[in-house]
Amino acid sequence: MSQSRPGVNIVPIHGKTPQIDETAFIAPGVTIVGDVTIGAGSSIWYNCVLRADVSRIVIGERTNVQDGSVLHCDPPRPGDPDGSPLIIGNDVLIGHMAMVHGCVIHDRGFVGLGAIAMNKAVIGSDAMLAAGAMLTEGKVMGARELWGGRPARKMRDLDDAAVMGMRMGTAHYAENAKHHAEAIAAAL
Repeated sequence: MSQSRPGVNIVPIHGKTPQIDETAFIAPGVTIVGDVTIGAGSSIWYNCVLRADVSRIVIGERTNVQDGSVLHCDPPRPGDPDGSPLIIGNDVLIGHMAMVHGCVIHDRGFVGLGAIAMNKAVIGSDAMLAAGAMLTEGKVMGARELWGGRPARKMRDLDDAAVMGMRMGTAHYAENAKHHAEAIAAAL
């Protein structure tokens, strides 16, 4: 697990230091605080903030968190001893300027541009939270469902073409991260 990244703010707090796989791409301008784990081949893009100062954030493999997104969690409270950690699976796409807070996103889930997912919400495998949508606290999206609106509601099930499109997006970001890493290394 690598900790030194040019232009990246890595901040240990409360005895917890972010753990970042060496193969993950972390863009300059990103701030990662506390109990954060980032898996192999994942990418965190420019100006994202991942703050795990009161609980934990876990990001799986080949997941991308796009520019300007904010990821946070909530601590344990009376009646809620587990709090709301943020748990993100493998091959997840999180669009630009999303706010993802104390929820669970299963493998291959998709969070659209500017969308919000709140505490204890669940985004199922191959499911899509549409751009600008707000998935309110405790709502559960099933596998292969499209939800949209504020508050978000189920719109329809996703067909194979939509699911394949999301998988192509994951592959694109994995490849593009390599190009950005090379460009940043060359500029140093």
